[in-house]
Amino acid sequence: MFAVLKTGGKQYKVQAGDVLRIELIAAAAGDKVQFNEILMIGGDTPVLGAPMVKGAAVQAEVIDDIKADKVITYHKRRRKHSSQRTRGHRQKLTLVRVTDILASGADKSGVKEAIGTHAARVAAHNNAPAEAKAEKKAAPAKKAPAKKAAATKE
Repeated sequence: MFAVLKTGGKQYKVQAGDVLRIELIAAAAGDKVQFNEILMIGGDTPVLGAPMVKGAAVQAEVIDDIKADKVITYHKRRRKHSSQRTRGHRQKLTLVRVTDILASGADKSGVKEAIGTHAARVAAHNNAPAEAKAEKKAAPAKKAPAKKAAATKE
């Protein structure tokens, strides 16, 4: 049995036991996560989603957070400007091992959903305590001194 899942803007064809290098997700090493965006489940009776398969999931165990190989970008401007710039970048990745493919019953499994770090930051920001939000709104804004009042005193 195999499944096609979508995470980090990419699609992966996986089976139980596969090790994947995916975009960074908000999970620590040793955590169990569940991918809920399943596009297709294959096997004896393939199931295609429209666009997702309802109730299907892929469960995986996080092995480690790693960095990809360095990608170097080089820009050179010719003729009169003659400037150049070199920059390097290493993408952060998460290494996961697929443990199970669920064709149905994903919502009852009790395993937390794998979400990217950006989505985790947005969710944490939106779920901040109400008291902290009220304090930010209640803080009085400082106003600049009026120029007319200073001019009339002279």
